[in-house]
Amino acid sequence: MKRLFGLLIAIAIVSCADDSNTYELKGTAAGYEDGTEIFVYRIENNQPEVIDTLTVENESFAGSYEKSDDFSLHYLRPGTNQTTILYFPENEDMKAFIYKDSISASYVSGGAQNTVYREFYNEMMKFNKQKEANIERYKQARTQQDGELVTQIQQDNLALVNEETAYKKQFLRENNNSLFAVMLISEMLNRKEITRTEAKELVENLTPKLAATQIAKDLGTMIESMKKADIGGTAPNFTAPTPDGEMLSLKETLGKYTIIDFWASWCRPCRMENPNVVRVYEKYHDKGLNIISVSLDREGQKNRWVQAIEDDNMDWYHVSNLKFWQDPIARTYNVRSIPATFLLDENGVIIDKDLRGPALEAKMESLLGGQ
Repeated sequence: MKRLFGLLIAIAIVSCADDSNTYELKGTAAGYEDGTEIFVYRIENNQPEVIDTLTVENESFAGSYEKSDDFSLHYLRPGTNQTTILYFPENEDMKAFIYKDSISASYVSGGAQNTVYREFYNEMMKFNKQKEANIERYKQARTQQDGELVTQIQQDNLALVNEETAYKKQFLRENNNSLFAVMLISEMLNRKEITRTEAKELVENLTPKLAATQIAKDLGTMIESMKKADIGGTAPNFTAPTPDGEMLSLKETLGKYTIIDFWASWCRPCRMENPNVVRVYEKYHDKGLNIISVSLDREGQKNRWVQAIEDDNMDWYHVSNLKFWQDPIARTYNVRSIPATFLLDENGVIIDKDLRGPALEAKMESLLGGQ
């Protein structure tokens, strides 16, 4: 009877352990001195929040956390290092491997999401190594003035980029129950590696639980907002202050064709592109081309905005709310990087986007060149 009673006690202890409402994060911190702090962050409402501070002892650290059925994103930041180690809590014990001499090689294991994320990360490292090798080959070919080899390397790199994009799309199709998948859809959409339609289909195929997360809802909202400023749609009207302080609307600026140009005085690529835009404007303005530039300059820097307009000879319509990336017009048009352009017809319908340099000039030549 005593042996049976003891066995029951042992089973009860194991059962209690299995039913624990906490999980452990244990880690090694190779190369870090005793007393080094490991900060544990959680992303809440798109903002990082420190939820714990662990201390390294004998190159090890550990913490215990409450389990949750919610999808969440965490990361570790060792000491004063600004590099972070991303991970996804999944109600099971995890192991962190942090290397002081190679933070980029550090990772967290434990759980299906961390497994697929690490697989993805390793594949991206392979692609990056091939890109770096192509860059070195390209530099050498340019030095040797080997035009044929330069062309071949450019073709090889394009094929590599296409292969990488194909891998990402396949990853998304196979991992629709991963929070990282939502993050990747958003990144690829912003980088124009997938279309709005492709992103919408991927979001619709997320598992119901993942689709209910705030990050997935925000992505869905972004996808829907993009529809307003997509090719074939009518450009959303807007009104904003001119350099003189008067209010100007998009409708007031429409010509036979109109370019909405998002830029900023602090944006080097924008300033480098401006001479091309000036040349196109001077060539086609009399034939019906208008331009309205929307600046994403910061509050308190109106003088820099106005000076840049003068310096770059941008003799067309200008508006700015001086709200940087919080600009409501940029948000309406889902502008995530600049320069960004939208080409409208006389009815305000978007007929093309993000034309630059020779592509912009060729487009305007096809539309107005014969007039």
